[in-house]
Amino acid sequence: VRFSNGRLQRPDSLRFTAFRDRDRAHPRKKHRRILVSETERLSYVGDNFSGGVMKCNSLCRYFVGVLNKDSGQMEVYDAEMFNMQPLLSGRRVLCSVTAAEFIPSAWRKGIPCPLLPRPCVMWKTGKRKQGDTGECGCGVCLSLSAERVQFWLVSLTQMDLCIEAFGTSKQKRALSARRMNTVANDVLTTAVTKAAANVIDTKGVTALIQDVAQEDVQNISVLLPPCNEDADKPQDVYKFEDILSPAEYEALRVPAMVFVNITPEEIAKRTEDKSHCSFVLEELKDLPAQEKSRDHKARCLWFLDTLVKFSYMKVIKKKNPMGPECPHIISKKLMKDFTSLTYNNGSVQNLVSASMKAKIAAYILALALHISDFQTDLTVLQNDLKLHESRMMDIAKAMRLKVSKAKGLPGHENDQNHKLGTLSLPLPVQKAAVSQRKRKKM
Repeated sequence: VRFSNGRLQRPDSLRFTAFRDRDRAHPRKKHRRILVSETERLSYVGDNFSGGVMKCNSLCRYFVGVLNKDSGQMEVYDAEMFNMQPLLSGRRVLCSVTAAEFIPSAWRKGIPCPLLPRPCVMWKTGKRKQGDTGECGCGVCLSLSAERVQFWLVSLTQMDLCIEAFGTSKQKRALSARRMNTVANDVLTTAVTKAAANVIDTKGVTALIQDVAQEDVQNISVLLPPCNEDADKPQDVYKFEDILSPAEYEALRVPAMVFVNITPEEIAKRTEDKSHCSFVLEELKDLPAQEKSRDHKARCLWFLDTLVKFSYMKVIKKKNPMGPECPHIISKKLMKDFTSLTYNNGSVQNLVSASMKAKIAAYILALALHISDFQTDLTVLQNDLKLHESRMMDIAKAMRLKVSKAKGLPGHENDQNHKLGTLSLPLPVQKAAVSQRKRKKM
């Protein structure tokens, strides 16, 4: 177990009680457990099915070893981590205690509870009298047998009054500790409102908006390639080595030979079959004749096309999702850098989430800038990646590109919808968004 509000000083002084769900046939409920513990000051409760369950249970397996001192052998059992939280007011609690343990001596002597509207329950011998069917007016429903009483606490507020009047010293200490850990909602709301007003008066609304915009930029910058703002040349802003390491670049030599030796007839056939993305097919038509430059561009195009195909995937179930022709070091890079781990159906899976797809788009854009002399058609890449235009524009602006209309470009003379992204120095200053996007009319 782990306690949410501190560390246990004497583990041997605590006793725990475990409860499990009665429904043993239900596939989910049969694994539900509740762990209860009580100290001199507070009571603690932990479970493995509510919202506060620890995430480590879904990603790791825990075991407990029990050593037999006589045989010297150890038996290993499955275990779970429980996050024990203090039981504060406002929760429903079911307690089962004996009448002698809870009912005060004053009640057993025949003195009615001062909180009751009428003396419906009189205690003389610890047993309920014949014919008493009334309910406790303080919200405690009594269901009595000879020496047993169950209390369903509808509201702990009224129960606290009973503890103050008749509780034991241990119960009163627990009540005091619980109240010390409780913050009144109105006090908290007043404090937050006052603090917000002070911040607004001190910094101003404009400064706060700029802070929020800067925070958004920092959040998306985690998904971008490393940016060198002090670069003297455009190729040093997003260094090629940060996109492909020397070992990864060398591993692309063999698979990229397909593009190095490609003929115009094969390009036309691949265009008809749509076996590659539009950006790659257009760039294949303009491969350099010089051998070294042609090999370099072919490697970059092969990796870019692989990234585009990888972005279409959702859950990666294979160790080599891009096929046997993809080098092992490239497959390892894709799984490590462009997927997030998720737990589903008892196993850990690699997932290409929305944020990972944005990261893939950023690296594709950086690689496309190196391929096309730091000026590329954003709309073509957006269509290849199946992204919304706003998402692609956000990524381009976060990467400090100048976005303009692609008027006059070869093949797009009459197309006014294409956007062009240019990386030039000095880099444009990031500006905070002043207004929100217009809502669509219904």
